Amino acid sequence: MGAMFMDSLIETDSRGRASLGRPGRRYRLTESSDGTLTLEPAIIMTELERRFLANTELQVQIDYARAHPEQAVERPRRRLGSQ
Repeated sequence: MGAMFMDSLIETDSRGRASLGRPGRRYRLTESSDGTLTLEPAIIMTELERRFLANTELQVQIDYARAHPEQAVERPRRRLGSQ
């Protein structure tokens, strides 16, 4: 299935601003050499989240552990504040 594109006409207000829809959304803005502006929906993630998503081996291990809970190793719980 191909990409679906929707054309819209955007009119600016008296201060040159344009509404992009619901407030609170974030977009990545890219300007092409011909002046075309492209807005892509964007999210913000932490460096830790980015590293997790890039670590496919860790994701496979987690998926395996979730699929096989009977193989879990019981570990003693530590109490907060005790040494």
